[in-house]
Amino acid sequence: MDIQRQPRAQKPKAALLGLAFDADDGQKRITRGPNFLLAGGSKETHGMLQETAIKINERLTKAGKQLADVSVNELRDIVADIQR
Repeated sequence: MDIQRQPRAQKPKAALLGLAFDADDGQKRITRGPNFLLAGGSKETHGMLQETAIKINERLTKAGKQLADVSVNELRDIVADIQR
């Protein structure tokens, strides 16, 4: 007797990808986080990407949400608020 299993509903996944192309010092910068990957950039630009990703995660944690739980508009609002 064949029993067909129902596929489990997978929880949506989301991640931030930050890319920068202004490095001229020959360094290859890569930072990985729980839901982000940042690559490239000058020391200053890469640092700004790191700070932004960390602040986004802090906001999400404070709100009790995961990145996959927020809409594009909500994420846009978070980023805009961080950049002020």
